[in-house]
Amino acid sequence: MSAPTLGTTVCDHLDPVLPVTGAETLVPRVGAAPIRYANLDVAASAPALASVAERVAEVLPLYASVHRGAGYLSQVSTALYEASRRTIGDFVGARPDDVTVVTRNTTDSLNLLAGCVPAGPDGLPGRVLVLDLEHHANLLPWQRGSATVLTAAPTVSGTLAALRAELARTPYVLLAVTAASNVTGESLPLADVVKIAHDAGARVVLDGAQLVPHRRVSLARSGADWIAFSGHKTYAPFGAGALVGRRDWLDSGTPYLAGGGAVRQVGLDETRWQSAPARHEAGSPNVIGAVALAAACDALAAVDPAELAEHEAVLRRRLVDGLSAIEGVEVVSLWPDAEDPVGVVTFAVEGHDPGFVAAYLSAEHGIGVRDGRFCAHPLLSRLGLTGGAIRASVGVGTAGEEVERLIRALETFVAQGTQVEYTVVDGCWTVVDDPRPVPAGSGLSGLFATAAAGFVAESAGCGPLPE
Repeated sequence: MSAPTLGTTVCDHLDPVLPVTGAETLVPRVGAAPIRYANLDVAASAPALASVAERVAEVLPLYASVHRGAGYLSQVSTALYEASRRTIGDFVGARPDDVTVVTRNTTDSLNLLAGCVPAGPDGLPGRVLVLDLEHHANLLPWQRGSATVLTAAPTVSGTLAALRAELARTPYVLLAVTAASNVTGESLPLADVVKIAHDAGARVVLDGAQLVPHRRVSLARSGADWIAFSGHKTYAPFGAGALVGRRDWLDSGTPYLAGGGAVRQVGLDETRWQSAPARHEAGSPNVIGAVALAAACDALAAVDPAELAEHEAVLRRRLVDGLSAIEGVEVVSLWPDAEDPVGVVTFAVEGHDPGFVAAYLSAEHGIGVRDGRFCAHPLLSRLGLTGGAIRASVGVGTAGEEVERLIRALETFVAQGTQVEYTVVDGCWTVVDDPRPVPAGSGLSGLFATAAAGFVAESAGCGPLPE
């Protein structure tokens, strides 16, 4: 990173940590020349690392049936899949007796674990404790069972005290907690959370979807019992995630899917199931997805954690400072005493629908952000953002120029408004008579608002809370 010159910031000269696919993709703008896409929506789905794409290209010719094939390529594919499982587990500090189940994503992982929660000491369904700030993936699966939702306090220290008091008051078997908020990037100190839960006789599962791509996490070091995370947020968007942790519940829990590969012996009257991980991986597994996730884990593990943290800290500080300096723009947070938040920043622009602002950033500046309620409806309501908000998120492939472009674009929006007219189509904001073409060779006939016939836009977070 070179020294900034007059009129620039440190961010202007900040390069990505690792190359990602699509980094040089040009996108059309309304009334202006195409521009390199600024992807500030990596918290939703991160682009594939260039090394991941290369690894996928290497192994695709070797793909064949897994676990039950005698052919040479079947043996190769099986070895690739099982080696990937070990790499994924090692990346999150799995203990020698832990198990790694390859899943579709974080939501899949947490639903799987929810089906394995045993009865509590009183013989009743095991009680699970969650906070009200969770992403839906770490809220809805537990609501199906015997869950208590605890309101987080206005500070980290207060929230830890509330957890301690609730766990002492009621016997819980599991505490399910986010490792980093998908709305604000903030987190609770994991070692403290684990100790509080374990002292009360409860286990801990971490929703690691937003932390794993940004910080090194270790089950062995933190003492957490399980962690769930997604490949598509960890620079491997090929449909795989993982649940890593204690074996006993997974060995005895109800098989997640009933089908071939999960069984030892099937009869007409009785079925004997495998132990984990096979017990929960019925059907043909996602070999390429697992290989891609393992390749991403290897690439991230090779980066100096201090370099990764510093890159993200510079980007986040500039985002927060730059956005906060714009009149009418409010950056939201959970706790004033949170430490080391990841690169996720949510904000609102006074007097403007979040979807309108996001559409403007895309159409006139080539910037991708997320708008809506981020699959965290209770938290957005608590923050007073029932109509949604805007989220900018960064990662290893983010250049400082992209953050600067977002800040300048919002300064222009607040000072001058938009250059073209916008309207709502199918619940989402779009340019009136949008002239932007779809990518050549994509097979598309239109962009989201006109192509999604029959799609309920509000389910994707478009627009405010329905009446």
